Amino acid sequence: MKAPFGRDLTTGSIPRHLVAFSIPMLMGSFLQTAYSFINAIWVGRFLGTEALAVVTVSFPVVFVLFSIGMGLTMATSILVSQNYGARRMDELRKVVDSSTVLIYSLGVVLTLLGEWLAPTILTLMDTPPEIHAESVSYLRIFLLSMPLGFGLFLTRSLLQGVGDSKTPLYFQAGSVLLTTVLDPVLMFGWLGLPKLGLNGTAWATVVSQLLALITLLIYLRMKDVPVAPRRPRLAHLGPTTWKTLRIGVPAAVQQSLVSIGMVFVTGLVNGFGEVSTAAFGAASRIDQIAFMPAMTFGMAVSTLAGQNLGAGRYDRVQEIFKWGCLFSGGITLVISAVAVSFPEALLRIFVSDPAVIGPGVTYLHIVGGTYVLFALIFVSNGIINGAGRTLMTTIFSLVSLWVVRVPVAYWLSRRMGSVTGVWIAMALSFGVSLVVSMAYYFSGRWRRPLVKKAPEGPTTPNPGDVFGHETGEA
Repeated sequence: MKAPFGRDLTTGSIPRHLVAFSIPMLMGSFLQTAYSFINAIWVGRFLGTEALAVVTVSFPVVFVLFSIGMGLTMATSILVSQNYGARRMDELRKVVDSSTVLIYSLGVVLTLLGEWLAPTILTLMDTPPEIHAESVSYLRIFLLSMPLGFGLFLTRSLLQGVGDSKTPLYFQAGSVLLTTVLDPVLMFGWLGLPKLGLNGTAWATVVSQLLALITLLIYLRMKDVPVAPRRPRLAHLGPTTWKTLRIGVPAAVQQSLVSIGMVFVTGLVNGFGEVSTAAFGAASRIDQIAFMPAMTFGMAVSTLAGQNLGAGRYDRVQEIFKWGCLFSGGITLVISAVAVSFPEALLRIFVSDPAVIGPGVTYLHIVGGTYVLFALIFVSNGIINGAGRTLMTTIFSLVSLWVVRVPVAYWLSRRMGSVTGVWIAMALSFGVSLVVSMAYYFSGRWRRPLVKKAPEGPTTPNPGDVFGHETGEA
């Protein structure tokens, strides 16, 4: 049956699919990061170190809440790709309906909770007193964009699940461009508008995401796209919503664990003063570049795996894994080499204070050398998530963050009397996460429930043949 919309990833060249599917997402990530960099330059150079510290402190809180929506929409993408690969279009429509109700409702609830708890959360993070009030104000405005962001996450996941990574790029580009223009206008009060300072960047995000979501939904309805969110059919929401939650809750917990871990780590860094916080914020901008290929190819791998597993094409999964490691690991290795070799030059893009650059350079020397591990983690986790085994990748995150990163960061930084102990713990946690993820992938356990449900036929080969266990291949 020929697919009516999107890209069929169950046939044809896997490396070509990976590249063609990943490039629009990678471009979108670059656009978003470019905006983030421009925003950091405006904030760091024109509003000062204190304003940059406000953004750094607020970001983990935003990421914790947004990550819940990202996790649940990951479940949407997995279910859409599996049903699309199997050509179960009615089941696909049920996923769209249930996810629409679930994601938008959750966005509103989390926004209200975030607005209420913002001061308490920032206090628990040991936010420096001199920036606490400004951080609360900035965070509360930014959180107004959460339901809009959830809607954009959902629509992007639905489209990517059917192999369309281009349409989200076009609207993301428009949103980023609008935000980039609005930032200085609202920050400095140009064109007769009020001078809002740092809060202007938060309002710019709210306005641009509102316009992007409205125009994207109108476009999808005009094109009569089968995964366009519309008024849901309530009769079938129960069973499909439960299936979405069964996959999505572990994914949301996984994303939240990462984000909450960032909150704790940022709190530890805050304890060493404003200079350390600003250095962490500047170095984290470099992390964003290094992590982009890993996260992009991870999403591509998950979608390819989901469609092929849904279609019963288990023979193609090993090839998806190998090409994912080659592309993601290779690109990230180059970025890692640049970060380790020229850390000071990169940091000076965002900050000019020598006191801030010093600990930032140390960060990139330690953490930058482990970027490639992060890239490989996302490939193996992408396969596992594509099979719907999000609970296992959640356990991997639990071990990496709460058994290694946070406890070691606390102990080592106190023992060394330096924020460098936090940097070492972060690098160590990447190594542990890679070991447990790869061990589970090569065990083949993640595919057993799928094999039990698979129909008899030539598309369901012996597990040993698929993963090279009988031939001795890795």
